[in-house]
Amino acid sequence: MRFGAVLENVVLEEDHTVDFADTSITQNTRGAYPIEFIRSAKIPCVAGHPTDIIFLTCDAFGVLPPVSSLSPAHAMYHFISGYTARVAGTEMGVTEPQVTFSPCFGGPFLMWHPSKYAELLAAKMQRHSTRVWLVNTGWIGGAYGTGKRIKLGHTRAIIDAIHDGTLAQTKRQRDPVFGFEVVAECPGVPPQLLVPRETWGDRGAYDAGAAKLANLFRENFKAYEGGVSVEVKGAEPVGS
Repeated sequence: MRFGAVLENVVLEEDHTVDFADTSITQNTRGAYPIEFIRSAKIPCVAGHPTDIIFLTCDAFGVLPPVSSLSPAHAMYHFISGYTARVAGTEMGVTEPQVTFSPCFGGPFLMWHPSKYAELLAAKMQRHSTRVWLVNTGWIGGAYGTGKRIKLGHTRAIIDAIHDGTLAQTKRQRDPVFGFEVVAECPGVPPQLLVPRETWGDRGAYDAGAAKLANLFRENFKAYEGGVSVEVKGAEPVGS
């Protein structure tokens, strides 16, 4: 039996070999292939309900914590918002981070109002006691250009602590602007890196950056607030 692969945004030579060094279309390509190609794959690919859900974001302002715990209302708010940043190397023409909001992290593919999908998510969270985490892989200690990108090793330690249940038991503190619970302890991650404001040399600049991002959230959410509950609307960050 022969299997093929599906490749996206790649350049084919005349003999149909792929030139993976050619970035004339984009630097970001994708591939799909049969699951049987992965020797350790679980087949059939069916599992139980997840204990944890991870929202992944890349904050170029350097104000979101590396990891925070979301209540059902905050999970719905951030799911509807779909905040992240386009970064260099993922899209043509992007040379520095660009803020973007995409409802449910997949706006072009939605058929219903984003709140419908968020309500389905919250219902399943509550039915199966599923925790939701917002994991930030962006900048810390300052915005893009002054701060540093969160180390991959620290992000991996956070994901491991989510998977083994450690983070569900660790100390947290409420963020005064965004309202979610910031995880203040994680094995393998220096505590001072987990609370963003503590990593900035200029605390006033952090406060200004947090206020700016909060207002961007609030402005973006105006397009969806008519279809959400009071609880979800109340989960938006505090603006200036």
